[in-house]
Amino acid sequence: MKTDNNQRLFMTVTTKPAFIDFEASSLDLIAGYPIEVGVCLADGTQHSWLIDPHKTWHDWSTRAEAIHGITRQELEEQGYSVSHVAAQLNAILPDQVFCDAWTFDSFWLHRLFRAAGMTPAFQLESVSLLLNPEQVRRWPTIRQQVIDALGLPVHRASNDALILHRTWQRIICPGEVEAR
Repeated sequence: MKTDNNQRLFMTVTTKPAFIDFEASSLDLIAGYPIEVGVCLADGTQHSWLIDPHKTWHDWSTRAEAIHGITRQELEEQGYSVSHVAAQLNAILPDQVFCDAWTFDSFWLHRLFRAAGMTPAFQLESVSLLLNPEQVRRWPTIRQQVIDALGLPVHRASNDALILHRTWQRIICPGEVEAR
């Protein structure tokens, strides 16, 4: 990864980023907690984990459930422990990983790792650090095109991480995407 005098990150076709996304019990930044995390690695490989709520996590929003479609019962039955998920993220993610909702995603990441008693082995950054102002302006339109092309439901963490990956590809290296 290269930086210019402004310390802006520049990813190239040969240096591709990894992306992460979280779904949460609610958008309450006091009581909410992560319920699913998905990643899309630089090569396009996806991973996701439902998270079994930690014993101190009680918040639940039926409005959030209606958006992501994940029930608390599903988490309790199929979710992985916070320590397992945190260890998996540390094992597979590179030094930096990018998201599109840094305020929320950094909160969910912190809450996950704190409950696990661990420290992330990677730095979470905003996708905006990878983009120039023109690319930031184009991002929402390209993102919607990617969503339409993939036909995947949004608000599932792995799908949303893939959408970030593909949007970045279309903006940064459109010739590579078109050649596929």
